[in-house]
Amino acid sequence: MEETQITPSLSVPSWSSVSTHDQSSTAGQDSSTGPQPSKPSVIPPPVKSKGPSSGAGVRRMRRIIAEDAEWSVATVPLLTELCIQHIVKNFQNNPILKQLLPEHQKKVLNHLSPDLPLAVTANLIEDEKYWRRCCTQRWPVCHVDEHGGSWKRMFFELHLENLLRHFIPSTTDPEVILNLLPLCRNYVHTIRVDQFLPPVQLPPPLRGGDQSDSGREGEMEEPATDHYQLGDLVAGLSHLEELDLVYGVKDCGMNFEWNLFLFTYRDCHSLAATVKACHTLKIFRLTRSKVDDDKARILICSLLDHAALEELDLSHNLIGDRGARAAAKLLGHSRLRVLNLANNQVRAPGAQSLAHALAHNSDLVSLNLRLNCIEDEGGQALAHALQTNRCLTTLHLGGNKLSEPTATLLSQVLSINTTLTSVNLSCNHIGLDGGKQLLEGMSDNKTLLEFDLRLSDIAQESEYLIGQALSANREAARQRALSPSHFMSPATAKGPENPAG
Repeated sequence: MEETQITPSLSVPSWSSVSTHDQSSTAGQDSSTGPQPSKPSVIPPPVKSKGPSSGAGVRRMRRIIAEDAEWSVATVPLLTELCIQHIVKNFQNNPILKQLLPEHQKKVLNHLSPDLPLAVTANLIEDEKYWRRCCTQRWPVCHVDEHGGSWKRMFFELHLENLLRHFIPSTTDPEVILNLLPLCRNYVHTIRVDQFLPPVQLPPPLRGGDQSDSGREGEMEEPATDHYQLGDLVAGLSHLEELDLVYGVKDCGMNFEWNLFLFTYRDCHSLAATVKACHTLKIFRLTRSKVDDDKARILICSLLDHAALEELDLSHNLIGDRGARAAAKLLGHSRLRVLNLANNQVRAPGAQSLAHALAHNSDLVSLNLRLNCIEDEGGQALAHALQTNRCLTTLHLGGNKLSEPTATLLSQVLSINTTLTSVNLSCNHIGLDGGKQLLEGMSDNKTLLEFDLRLSDIAQESEYLIGQALSANREAARQRALSPSHFMSPATAKGPENPAG
């Protein structure tokens, strides 16, 4: 009788599923036959072998089933991808970027969080796509064109403006702003702040007999501590070109007080010293801040020797004739190109001072005096100055109580002036005769492109004919712009001096 040999069972690793089944072997089957492979997901039931010795021999076999049926060598991540994931995860503590290849840098930047500290990202990351994500996450509406087309510049300018807008003197730590200087000094070109918060003050105790809740506007006491002083900040911004400020509070609600809109003398002196020391400043705007004659003179005096300043905007303030005389003096000591004194209290004497400076000026291209009260005396003085001025292109005199005498003199200017391209006399009292005079001046003018006479009481026929003359001037200007000589340099327009060469 043949003896049945039983093979010992193999040890099964812990990381696999093992199934052992009995299977009878035939009498003539070779005992060295190995286990047959089978599908991992199917476990066949034990099958009894046929033969005379089917019950005598038992063979143990193992089956290995993978834990993940979709596992494949092809899905193993590359080592570079694992390294990039590690760099992104630990970027705050160990910022690695410049040492990577360009394609790997791009992958790291695409996965970095916009919430990383500025101390890590400011001087390391220049990628515009990353800063675009930072901007769009914080501000739903982004006008990158207003910031030189740079997302990084836009982020730091808006971030700095937000800190200034919510700074509370004697409460907020100034280091919050100054600590940002090393990070943003190379990217901030413009500062636009539409509010400066005053220091927090407790309400004074009521005196005997003073039970009024409304208060009196004339009794405004200056606060003990002024608004945030920009001196140290501006001194650290080496590329600052534009400063646009409003000393007031937005959305004050039920906490309204006149002191919230007070531009103090200490504020004025500090700001004057700041703009005087900023030699890169080209545009200075201080609007809606209750700047009167004295404060305007302090500010303008600090700008007399400012070589870089090109635009000064003091509109919507309380500037009168003395402030206008200071601005006229500035025209003779600077290279100012734009002056805006709209919505102030300038009258005829102030306009005459500006006219005298304008007659001898060769730099100013835009003068805005709308919503003042210069009347015909001031308007005629400006018209006389334009007979000799050869640089002014834009003049806005809307809402100044001008009438026919100014229109008559201005019509003479239009017939000989070749530099004015835009004149605004809206909301005045030009009258029918004044409109006819302006129409006569327009018949000889070939350069004026915009002439606003709305609400000036002129005849519709005159307004229509003036509009026709303006259309003809615009078409002629368009043809000149499209002519080939417009795109040629003088040497090219004359032709080559040596045709043979």
